[in-house]
Amino acid sequence: MESAALLSPIIERVRESAHSGHALRIRGGGTKDFVGGASAASGHAERLDMRGYVGVVDYEPSELVVTVRTGTPLAELEAELASRGQCLPFEPPRFTVGGTVGGMVACGLSGPARASVGAVRDYVLGIEIINGKGELLRFGGQVMKNVAGYDVSRLMAGSWGTLGVITEVSLKVLPVPVAETTLTFECNQASALARLHAWGGQPLPLNASCWVQDGGRGQLYVRLRGARAAVEAACVSMGGERHDGADVAADWDACRDHQLPWFVDGAAQTEHALWRLSVPQTAPVLTLPQGAAAPLVEWQGALRWVHAPMDAGDALQAAAQAVGGHAALFRAGAAPHLEGKAPRQDAALQAISRRLKEAFDPAGVFFQPHRMGIGG
Repeated sequence: MESAALLSPIIERVRESAHSGHALRIRGGGTKDFVGGASAASGHAERLDMRGYVGVVDYEPSELVVTVRTGTPLAELEAELASRGQCLPFEPPRFTVGGTVGGMVACGLSGPARASVGAVRDYVLGIEIINGKGELLRFGGQVMKNVAGYDVSRLMAGSWGTLGVITEVSLKVLPVPVAETTLTFECNQASALARLHAWGGQPLPLNASCWVQDGGRGQLYVRLRGARAAVEAACVSMGGERHDGADVAADWDACRDHQLPWFVDGAAQTEHALWRLSVPQTAPVLTLPQGAAAPLVEWQGALRWVHAPMDAGDALQAAAQAVGGHAALFRAGAAPHLEGKAPRQDAALQAISRRLKEAFDPAGVFFQPHRMGIGG
């Protein structure tokens, strides 16, 4: 009854918007409003604030499942999980304080461990949404067998609020790893990629990686997580300089939240934007356009962050597509003229997005600037 009473005004507002033609912009903590350089484009849409719809509905630590309302602060959910020795292994980014569970699912962004543990969508077991007609719909459940077939639950991960209001989500959680160590290696980007490729074919507890060039020197960071014996054995076989997990935990959090000096210093260059290049893990060093700085490489080579001028978008897209990937604008520079110049979306993906939008939101109630393809 409590959920029904809290959802009633939200449902009514969606129905009114469908009738009147006024667009709604679903919003939680607003911590990712900048993504895709989109914040300035959404001024005409009315805000639908979900932060009042909070609370853990059900949590069974022994079953590794939590069901939570989507206005719940992400920090509160993670604190509750940590108190039981559990976590969200995909490490959802914060960027700043105030993020919500709904925003986490809607944006579909994952942190440093993405390449080894999977993305947000891989942990969504069930979901409740309000579609563009004001209908309350449930998909999936609280166990893996409920997500067979056409998986609408996971479809909502990374939909950026374009298909419906996510009101409740059931997530698979995992125990906090027993052991954790970070190894560092001084090497250039090509050597880092070669090492990561070689390690990827071995039974190693490789959880996360980050290569960054600092002061002209390349540094590769590799995080190992898992059983204590496996981590100890990997340290011996891989070499490098060893750092205890607690000593570098803040650095991995800074990588997750784009607070490393590489991100901060790049953002200070107002003529540059931050680009996100998703490529195969085995892709070589990319030839970047003039004006682009050396990238920061995550996900065992699959994610390349690049600071480059806004007019470099097409060249970055071409470089990514040449190795079977794609590029997307992630954060526009400070100058207002940088808005709205991201590379065009693939035509096939545009067609799929359009058909999904027509099915879930035929009246076009849910407005979001173009962000599809930014997630995972």
